[in-house]
Amino acid sequence: MYTDIFRELVDIMHHDYAGYLDKKGWHNPEEFESKIMELERNSNLTPHSFLKIVEDYLLDFQDPHIFFNLIQAETQKKLDNGFRVRRYQDKLYVTTLSGEKRLKPGDAILSLNNTPIPELVRKHQRELMEMKAEREDWRKIIRNYDVAEIIHLDGSTEFMELKEYEKPEYVPQHTITKVAEDTLCMTLTDFNEPDTLTTLLSKHEQELAATKNLIIDVRINYGGSTLAYQSLEKYLFPDHKITIDMQDYFMNFNITDRNADFMIQSINEELTKIDNEEYRNSLTRWKEEVWVKHRGKGLVSIEDEEEYEITGTKSPKHIVVLTDNYCGSAGDIFVWLCKKSPKITVLGRPTMGVNDYSNLIDIKWNNQFQLMYPTSRLNQLDKRKPGAEPGIKSEIYIPWTPEHIRKDIDMCCAMEILNEKNKAHR
Repeated sequence: MYTDIFRELVDIMHHDYAGYLDKKGWHNPEEFESKIMELERNSNLTPHSFLKIVEDYLLDFQDPHIFFNLIQAETQKKLDNGFRVRRYQDKLYVTTLSGEKRLKPGDAILSLNNTPIPELVRKHQRELMEMKAEREDWRKIIRNYDVAEIIHLDGSTEFMELKEYEKPEYVPQHTITKVAEDTLCMTLTDFNEPDTLTTLLSKHEQELAATKNLIIDVRINYGGSTLAYQSLEKYLFPDHKITIDMQDYFMNFNITDRNADFMIQSINEELTKIDNEEYRNSLTRWKEEVWVKHRGKGLVSIEDEEEYEITGTKSPKHIVVLTDNYCGSAGDIFVWLCKKSPKITVLGRPTMGVNDYSNLIDIKWNNQFQLMYPTSRLNQLDKRKPGAEPGIKSEIYIPWTPEHIRKDIDMCCAMEILNEKNKAHR
């Protein structure tokens, strides 16, 4: 069974994955298949060991927008180490806690299983897929180790046996709060549902129309759909017509038979859950004009209008958008759009930058394993310089340091910028 699943997965990566031509020769499936077959013959292959082998194979593609998961039953608990870290120089600093009570934000990990962090960076470069410390994701790596050497905030050190805790459910945050007399802060952790944002904006319509300044915090944003933030777009731009060049986001779609069948099925399922008529119409057009019309044609250039016109609002007058590399997918595109507005300053760190290959398809085997892989490829990849830093870059770059754990440096900087802008326009 496992060998058959792996072979189908390899076929998908060879033909249906949007980057199959770019990544040709990057991977060696025969090596992984022989490992699977040997373990299967000896009855030593478990769902978890198969997961690890496939994850290792998929790392060769160096694409953070590819996911292979073990589908958990509703009764199964999702586990993690109960904390999250960010690397600065030669330490992993604890930034947030979600179960681990022996640590505090600001504590740091010096080594894992007696291996110093700099050595682990070299060892796990393939999994980290990043050249900048502040962008690295250590969650899966830490789970492979048993003991962490900790230096606490008070300077004391200890060796701590790592444990696993029930992973808390994601709680979306879509809020607007007043942070100063003439400044609102909007926090958006995803763009999953258009109705959510429309309702939020309707609730605070009078406040938005009266405020001078707005801070939009998408430092953590798990993406979703660009259609979900359409109701917000008018607030992002001045109250006159702005023309936006959309060529940066022209894409080729790999519209194979398999991709079309799965995407059409997925869209049909989504349509049964949506009440928003505008969103339903956009999704239906997307299905018919892309996936039905071009089914089986392979890589097809799908180019919408080269220019997009939008007329915004007078208020808010000044906007600062806070970004970080925990903002991705539709969040990437949102920040890119914000940079097109003359009344917005983007501040923080570059976004995740996962849209080189996007528009994911979800395939399941025996309701046990799940593969998610991109079907579209950005045309701008052909013009990009080798080694270019991923993500949508902020206009004001603020490097991450452990000081961010103690103080919201980004927010302080945003308030300073808005104060300066207000002084200049008095």
